[in-house]
Amino acid sequence: MRLSQRDIARFWAPLAATWLMMAVEGPFLAAVIARLPDPKFNLAAHGVAFALAIVIEAPVIMLMSAATSLVRDRVSFRKLRTFSHALNGGATLLLMALLVPGVYDTVARTLIGLPDEVARLTYGALWFFLPWPAAIGYRRFLQGVLIRSGRTRLVAWGTVIRLAAMSAAALGAFFLLALPGAWVGALALSVGVITEAVAARVMVGPTMREVLRTDPDPDAEAMSYRRIAAFYVPLALTSLIGLTVQPLLTFFMGRSVYPVESLAVFPVVHALSFFFRSMGLAFQDTAIALMGERFQHVPQLRTFAVTLAAATTGALALVALTPLSHVWFVTISGLTPELTRFALVATRAVVPLPALSVALSFQRAVLVEARRTRFITVASAIEVGTIAVLFMVLAWGLDWVGATAAFTAFLGGRVASNLYLFAPVSRTLHAATPRLQRQSR
Repeated sequence: MRLSQRDIARFWAPLAATWLMMAVEGPFLAAVIARLPDPKFNLAAHGVAFALAIVIEAPVIMLMSAATSLVRDRVSFRKLRTFSHALNGGATLLLMALLVPGVYDTVARTLIGLPDEVARLTYGALWFFLPWPAAIGYRRFLQGVLIRSGRTRLVAWGTVIRLAAMSAAALGAFFLLALPGAWVGALALSVGVITEAVAARVMVGPTMREVLRTDPDPDAEAMSYRRIAAFYVPLALTSLIGLTVQPLLTFFMGRSVYPVESLAVFPVVHALSFFFRSMGLAFQDTAIALMGERFQHVPQLRTFAVTLAAATTGALALVALTPLSHVWFVTISGLTPELTRFALVATRAVVPLPALSVALSFQRAVLVEARRTRFITVASAIEVGTIAVLFMVLAWGLDWVGATAAFTAFLGGRVASNLYLFAPVSRTLHAATPRLQRQSR
């Protein structure tokens, strides 16, 4: 059966809507924090706390892709569910360890070099993030099960519920509680993901019962924890390596030119970039689910990826290079004219990033389906290494403003990752689909 562009778009659209709604969280919370007292310090603390929370949740972030690829029957469901519970518990314990005052002081003040006020606000925000890792891991596992069954609209509805709960919590704290802005942001995010996890459990019920009634294929390789670990560990390392980018850049910006200004605009620019990159991120699980046996749908998916890459990068360019930038940063995000100048230069540096993110999602999907996940891990390590080297050259060698150096290095790292994956993806497709070239003509 031939897969049409309309079929792909119909499957992808709810997932893209999910990512877009999640991408709205950043700008919305930044706008709330910018309108509370001491916005510069609180925006900086929010960015640091969120970066640390993201790194701690890294081991669970790929559970959606794992469930999409592996859950086919009751045995695989039960084993991956147990595996995910262990990961969720471990991530929560890791965050609790960071909250030990001596450990936190070493990380925040000694390693990152945060100013005292930013460090104090960040510590409080991390307490509100305590439920975050387990809630994220639990709902991503359940959403992967829904995606595997083709019920992507339920995933989107779960995100609607999450966004509504997050917004209500943020506005409630804004008007009713005398909390610092960074704490309001962390509280709202945690309320949102907990609510979404509960909603996912309710919505997955019928799908879960179907899976639990499905017997394993007697001809397929038996699912075991060793097999799950061999598949998942490279993905978890990929997340861990990739998600160190934000705290790494936070560490670097704290020791660069205009450190507080750079830390303040970083979450705002990152949120804008993520909004357009998110549509490409949704393409990864779409491609995994629709790739087909022996990758027969790769030509159609590649065509869709090219269109998506052009559209998302073009949209970011429209914001970054026109008067829409003033509307976004000043009117919507609430930045001062001083901070807007820092944000605008940094945003223009990452205009190509959405297209590169689409390409990376396609490359990762091919390698996940081929069970060659180790290449994804190496690519992430190359990306982070490139980012670190470029930042040191640009910020410490050439005295660039920290935020500008950070986002320029981010772009360079993504280019390096894409280039590395080109060869293994090409070999995988050539070996698995000898008729691909004829199908694409």
